[in-house]
Amino acid sequence: MCVKVFLADDAAVMCKAIRSLLSNRQDISVVGEASNFLETIQKTAELYPDLIILDVNMVDRNHIALTEAKHLLNGAKVLAITFGIDDRTTELLDSVGAVRLLDKAELSNELIPAILELAPAHSRP
Repeated sequence: MCVKVFLADDAAVMCKAIRSLLSNRQDISVVGEASNFLETIQKTAELYPDLIILDVNMVDRNHIALTEAKHLLNGAKVLAITFGIDDRTTELLDSVGAVRLLDKAELSNELIPAILELAPAHSRP
């Protein structure tokens, strides 16, 4: 089986870098991409990914009530990514129901193991 991953980041270069990291993996498939949180909600409703890799700072730029954000992601697990962690980041993590947080600077080493760890049992190779 293959883990279906959705990328959500407002920096095109970051999405490109993540796609590059995952491009040779047969056990991970990128099923979609969004550049803002509203688009993420719309596309995940259509694509039903197993995991959303979400730039957590993108969420509150869309003026969505933080208390509603996690209910809009159709039950997919959220792997949050960001540069730097502060109190605001922690609040955003809770709002989207993120199960893990990775620093963008460490993605080359930590992203694939995190995806495989968080993959639903039915998607694990």
